[in-house]
Amino acid sequence: MQPKVIITCAVTGAGDTVIATLAVAAASGNSLVDSANLANIAAGIAVGQVGTAIVTSDEVVSAYSAFATDRH
Repeated sequence: MQPKVIITCAVTGAGDTVIATLAVAAASGNSLVDSANLANIAAGIAVGQVGTAIVTSDEVVSAYSAFATDRH
């Protein structure tokens, strides 16, 4: 995964977001690498919001789609 610069508003809950996303993605049958990439994307979304944030699956899918498009 290539680094992407994001504006950080608050890091509250970023670790929780990583653990939760990693666990759900891995439990859904994704590889550890794909699960970690999804978790990283979800955490990036979380820290870009002010205060404690909820990251939706739609947000993660949209960001992942943009990431996948940028890779090719």
